[in-house]
This record gives sequence, C-alpha cells and structure tokens, in this order.
Amino acid sequence: MAMMQSVHPNYPRIIACGDSALVVEFSDQIDEETNERVIALADMLATRPITGVIETVPTYRSLLVAYDPIIIRGKILSSSIATLLGQLSLGSATARRITVPVLYGEKVGIDLDELADMKQMSREELIALHASADYRVYMIGFAPGFSYLGGLPQQLHTPRLAVPRQRIEASAIGIGGKQASINSVPGPSGWRFIGRTPLKLFDPSRPQPFLLRAGDRVRFRPVDADEAESLDAAVSRGEAVEEWVAP
Repeated sequence: MAMMQSVHPNYPRIIACGDSALVVEFSDQIDEETNERVIALADMLATRPITGVIETVPTYRSLLVAYDPIIIRGKILSSSIATLLGQLSLGSATARRITVPVLYGEKVGIDLDELADMKQMSREELIALHASADYRVYMIGFAPGFSYLGGLPQQLHTPRLAVPRQRIEASAIGIGGKQASINSVPGPSGWRFIGRTPLKLFDPSRPQPFLLRAGDRVRFRPVDADEAESLDAAVSRGEAVEEWVAP
C-alpha cells in the first residue's frame, strides 16, 4: 500500500457544510484517482469511526461527513479528519465486481437504434462496444441507488436530450455525456437509453437496499429476451440473481 500524496494543489481541503456536516474536497477535477481517495477516506471512517459521525456520502471528488454537533464540534472533527488524511493509503480496499445482465433495445432501450445511426455503427457493434468496457461506480445519487458510471467508451459519448422525457423505468441502462448509468427508480430523464437489466438497483426490502456502492466495478453482459424473462421471474420471486465476480 502506498501513502497517498495529493496530486492536486491546495487539496485536500475541509469545508463546513452548515452546522452538522463537513465536506472533504480532494480536487476540482473528476478522475479515478481522486475518487479512490474519496472512497479511501469513507472506508477509513467506517473502520475507524469517530464518535459523533452519523454517515458519510461519497461523491465524484469529495466526501460529505455528517455529524451530530451535540456530540462533536465541527472544529474538532475537522482536526480528526485532517489527521486521517495524512494516513490514507492506496490499495487499502478491494473493489467489488459485478456483471450486470442487459437486454439491449426492446421497449426500454428506446434510443439504441438512433444512437447506432448517430455513431455510424450497427446495433450489434454498439452493443458490443458498450459491453466491452470496465465501468467504475463513481457515486450513488440523484435518486435512491442511482449509479453514475465512469468508463464509457469515447465513441459512445453523447449529449443528453434537449427535452427530458417525463418517465423512464427503473433498471434502464443509460448514456449521458461521458457517463453511463443504471436507473434505480422510475422518473424523468434526459439521458439516452439503450436497454434494461432485470436487476433491482434499489429494493427497500433488502438488508442493503442499494445494490451498488461507490468504488464498485461493473461489466455489462448482453442477454436475450428469454434469459431476461427468466431473470425477471426470479427477481419477482425475491431470488438473488446478482453475478458477483471475485476480484
């Protein structure tokens, strides 16, 4: 494990966020190393908890640390976090890996054909390219369990729609700018959608409602309609069908 030395001048920095949270910023840029630092600090606070800290929320380039101001003052917490920052190390955690089955096209993948035309490739070529990448879950946000994924091949970078659609179903597989995504709940979206997964990204009945967490690695696996239907049935019965892969 290598001790982390910041490659971004003036970072990390700790900023008050109201009277019951701090934000630890690691950079003003988005990149994988910055996100690794965010997650490393979140992991450290989980394994070496500070009394009064309620929760942490990783984002692309910063970590929100919520605390109870009756138990610990922000200045004291800031000092404790500063000490931890000097002890962060790369490689302290092993990323979880999951293979996500995807039925491309069909009813939910409403933008697949248009995207293929835009990129001057066949449906099959676009699907193969999308499924060839190794994606990183940079953060969970916007909606419960919604995953923002980095690693989208540059050829598939596509601006979002000028006018968002009013409802996109849960489990839809999307593209927005340089990012990929997996919807967790139905809702409006300006992203482009190319398929869906039978997996549930958010299920409040599970012990861990969110399927993914920041730092996970995702690969997409194309499936046909018959396998998707079989997986749908298993999920509806409450069976776990997630395909976790050993690191």
